[in-house]
Amino acid sequence: MHSTLQWSTHDWWPPVGWWPEPARDLLTARPAQNAACTASATFLLPPRADSVHSARSFAIGTLAGWGLAELGESMELVVSELATNALRHGLALGAPRRRELIGLSMIRRGPLVTCGLTDPGSAAPVLRDPSPFEPGGLGLHIVESLSVRWGWCPLTPGGKTVWAVLAA
Repeated sequence: MHSTLQWSTHDWWPPVGWWPEPARDLLTARPAQNAACTASATFLLPPRADSVHSARSFAIGTLAGWGLAELGESMELVVSELATNALRHGLALGAPRRRELIGLSMIRRGPLVTCGLTDPGSAAPVLRDPSPFEPGGLGLHIVESLSVRWGWCPLTPGGKTVWAVLAA
């Protein structure tokens, strides 16, 4: 079950103190370590294919600045898949006079880092099993295999955030 957050895709993301509800138990497992270092960083992506490269670069640079470069390779793949999905499935590119953006946020709590991609789409992400001859369709499997936990939450009045937690 997903609870709807009272933020929209137009609000500043992440709200102060936000952490995905289904992953809160990860914080309570090591409270002292997670409280020791908290930080967040946000980057807006225009609806262009080269935004995926920009998202990866932002994620790697942010992790390096936080002293968590060892998460770089896994985070790069996760961000790449989530950004690609947000561009492919989360935008209404045919909408006239509408410039939709995707927000990439990274939230650090000690050795845990959540990356969240916010887009204006309302459709839930679907973990599916593509046929062997189908190009693509394995992105969320990659996210699932590299993260401690992943999920999504709808936003009010529309949009969603798809997130993944990685651990150093």
